[in-house]
Amino acid sequence: MNDSINQVLFGYYPYLCLTVFVLGSLVRFDREQYTWRSGSSQLLRRRQLSWGSNLFHIGILIIFFGHLVGLLTPIAIFDFLGIGHSFKQIMAIVIGGAAGIACLIGITLLTHRRLFDARIRNTSSFGDIFILLLLFVQLLLGLATIPISLEHLSGAEMIKFMNWAQGIVTLNPGAASFVADASPIFKLHIFLGMTIFLVFPFTRLVHVWSAPIWYLGRRGYQVVRTRQQVQAK
Repeated sequence: MNDSINQVLFGYYPYLCLTVFVLGSLVRFDREQYTWRSGSSQLLRRRQLSWGSNLFHIGILIIFFGHLVGLLTPIAIFDFLGIGHSFKQIMAIVIGGAAGIACLIGITLLTHRRLFDARIRNTSSFGDIFILLLLFVQLLLGLATIPISLEHLSGAEMIKFMNWAQGIVTLNPGAASFVADASPIFKLHIFLGMTIFLVFPFTRLVHVWSAPIWYLGRRGYQVVRTRQQVQAK
């Protein structure tokens, strides 16, 4: 890949995505608090939703925290703990692969449910379907990196991505150079992952920030009428 393009995609683009991710989430919470939720269709195809949602959420949480710890933990800490790069690579393949498969099965059930049930599809927004398909493609790309990782069990490839991620966090201007010669599959996986952060504030994904305490501070109020008041109308 041309050095300039590589720098734009993996040196500058991550900061754009992270900035929109943080500021967009804050602005949406401040201005559109009643859209800060996951639109529910749980009364329809409940069994399929239950299986799909549980498998997806369990898998995605393992994947997310696995990436978070694996990429952002300084290499010196792994060395201090005696965790070899090869062992770490194998664990990432095994645990990440199992979580990825569970997550893929879950999101396949959720996608099928949303696209092929007319009632659910009619109540779904463009954003609902778009983020579901985006996550679906990202999971496929993640699983597609496993055969490539199996060819680099020394852990050298993983170190590149650790150096890149930690370079972005520490504002290292040369961070993009660490992934310059990485496999195109890995690069597409990283790019799409950053794009998910970019679109995050504009989708139902914002509900992952939610905690019951936040609703205590929402501005405005909801009108709640008794059954007698409704009947009187």
